[in-house]
Amino acid sequence: MSAPAIACLGAGRMARGIAVVFAYAGHPVTILDVKARTAAAYSQQAAAALADVRATLLSFAEFGLLPPGAVDGILARVCVLPERDAAAPMAQAAVVFEAVPELPELKRQVLARLSPLAPETIIASTTSTILVDDLADAVFKPERFLNAHWLNPAFLVPLVELSPGLNTEPGVTQRLKTLLESIGKVPVVCAARPGYIVPRIQALAMNEAARLLEEGVASAEDIDKAIKYGFGVRFATLGMLEFIDWGGGDILYYASRYLTGALGSERYAAPEIVERNMRENRVGLKTGKGFLNYEALDVEAYRRQRLEGFVKLLGHLGLMRPPVLP
Repeated sequence: MSAPAIACLGAGRMARGIAVVFAYAGHPVTILDVKARTAAAYSQQAAAALADVRATLLSFAEFGLLPPGAVDGILARVCVLPERDAAAPMAQAAVVFEAVPELPELKRQVLARLSPLAPETIIASTTSTILVDDLADAVFKPERFLNAHWLNPAFLVPLVELSPGLNTEPGVTQRLKTLLESIGKVPVVCAARPGYIVPRIQALAMNEAARLLEEGVASAEDIDKAIKYGFGVRFATLGMLEFIDWGGGDILYYASRYLTGALGSERYAAPEIVERNMRENRVGLKTGKGFLNYEALDVEAYRRQRLEGFVKLLGHLGLMRPPVLP
């Protein structure tokens, strides 16, 4: 049974990244150039898109992810067409990803023009900033529309944040989630809120890193080293809420109070859920409950499993030194 077809609206970086992911997984992909261009400009854009996809696949071969001789065969699954030829690939696609620039009116125009060509197909915007319900009424039959926020580079980062709208049918979200899982992605579902999950957390972290440099706390090189070998290693093994529970929510509670006073900024104030967890003694592993529930868990086995994950990651990074034996 052949893999279902995929279509992308737009021929820029995101569409090219999505094309790589699906073509690598065996799916035919059509990139639809929805910008009005002269014939010569279209030919140039189409060639650039295919060259970009090919370059990414060649890098995969260099990294040992596929045999060099397989590049052209995978690339053959990707084609670029102008909007005037959109009817057939839209109708044949299992999912259409809208990937035009982050301009609400532009996205609405493209969705309004092209969504009627595929009345039963899932349509997902890849927007990183615009909420699903701000675009949904431009889509013909909006109950099959949702946001699918890929993190760049889309062909490498596993996470895709799915954000259904008020009228999105639950089955649509589940079908897209299943498809993404089938190609090795890790989809999560989140409410339609500004910033989704990762961008909202990373915006705070990136601003704080810049602020540390601005205040002269450390050099740019040392700040980044601290992020990669402290922050990064921790949160590649433990989820952020899991990490709070691991150390204890009381630590976060007291640290938040101290930093708020010491730095004179409410940006460090703990949210109400942290305060409530303290009142209810839900502070993590040591009380059996926190953000997660550990009551039915073999806590020692869980700790060993997570520590083993740390050790494997450090070994992969070349950061586990062999012991000096007697």
